[in-house]
Amino acid sequence: MTQLKKGSEIELVVEGLTFGGRGLARINGFVIFIDRTLPGQRVLARITRKKSSYAQARVVEILQESPKAIAPRCLHFGICGGCLWQNLPYPDQLAVKRDLVWECLTHIGGLSEDLVLPTLASPQIYFYRNKMEFSFASRRWLLAEELSLDQLEKPRDFGLGLHVRGFYDRVLDIEECHLQSPMSMSILKQVRRFALTSGLPPYNTRDHTGFWRFLVVRDSKHTGKILVELITTAHRNGEIVVAQLADLLRQEIPEVSTLVHGISGKKAQVASADSQEVIFGPGYIEEHLDGFRFRISASAFFQTNSMAAAILLDQVADGCDLTGSEVVWDLYCGTGTMAIGLANAASKVVGFELVPEALADAQINAETNGVANCEFVLGDMKALLKDPPRLIENYPSPQVVVTDPPRAGMHPSVVKNLIALSPPRIVCVSCNPATLARDLKMLMQTYRLLRVQPVDMFPHTPHIEVVAVLERK
Repeated sequence: MTQLKKGSEIELVVEGLTFGGRGLARINGFVIFIDRTLPGQRVLARITRKKSSYAQARVVEILQESPKAIAPRCLHFGICGGCLWQNLPYPDQLAVKRDLVWECLTHIGGLSEDLVLPTLASPQIYFYRNKMEFSFASRRWLLAEELSLDQLEKPRDFGLGLHVRGFYDRVLDIEECHLQSPMSMSILKQVRRFALTSGLPPYNTRDHTGFWRFLVVRDSKHTGKILVELITTAHRNGEIVVAQLADLLRQEIPEVSTLVHGISGKKAQVASADSQEVIFGPGYIEEHLDGFRFRISASAFFQTNSMAAAILLDQVADGCDLTGSEVVWDLYCGTGTMAIGLANAASKVVGFELVPEALADAQINAETNGVANCEFVLGDMKALLKDPPRLIENYPSPQVVVTDPPRAGMHPSVVKNLIALSPPRIVCVSCNPATLARDLKMLMQTYRLLRVQPVDMFPHTPHIEVVAVLERK
């Protein structure tokens, strides 16, 4: 395919969807990945990147629409980097996600036996998220209609919204979003108006100057309470400005029960603070899940889709297959949702967590729910599992281990030491099928994979949560 080069335009028919959400097409066997496409579309595409074994392309024109295509609900569809599949019927999304999990397990994990079950649907497919991270930017994404005007209604150098797909430094000033509650959009617009007139600039990713960085909104689907975290850089007028914003939010949006101000000096565009201060309210909200109450602080991990999280927890419990006599270790336990959910069916549960705020929430959550057989340990799993026999001296040896690591998956040394720990059963939870496949490949040297259950926590996106159950050979 030497004649194909960057900038070439070519007609292609999209065969399917790949991990990450891109469409897949072939020409004379050569693979081309096309962003923002659906199976069955015939498109005119422009090559944006050419490698020896594949190419990447973007759509210039849709020549023939997919028979599966439906009208997307959001006015920002096609620009925002969020809901790539809002124009694909939900049952088709579920089928695609199941197939993508299977492909990852075969190509990366080397699995030959198809043990992937049909994807379990989310109870809600719109307004399901309980957390959204919005970014400030000094480079706002300009819409096509704005480019044709001599004067813009909005400034070019200020934006608060979601990143445009493929542009880390460009933000779309969104006016609506169908993922989190409508109230979160009201908060976004209030903060945007205030920040724009505050006299302090948004953060610039190029020279690392500016004040406003991130707006994080967390809402409880059961109590209606909302936590807002504002992440900025340090500034001599920062406290005054944040106090003014706090007064505005309390007056205009009483559903905001707590505001946290985080300060970050990190150059990386990650919505996490070096230090935090509670401006008003308790500094946390509560969510209800499977009959339990969970306290969630600003920096603590909690499953993003509260309604589907109950389904996920049920799958984890089924995978653990507890009889009441087992000790369970919950690695990367976060605020303790899985540990507490499993406690009634176990003899003891030990949760391990790296983030101190999350661990504090987990301990309070256990006390709040009257769970006495949970113990929570602060530490990095890579260091904690370095010497399994010594760890067992301090904590009872597990019959079941549950792992729910960050998106990057478990460190290879953690997997190696988990195998050395040798629990009879392991239940792996993952939001990244690719890193799960990598981890399973190592584990399956000693363990037998029983089943893999995808659970859709993220409708209209390519993301999928997966529960894999293994038993020692």
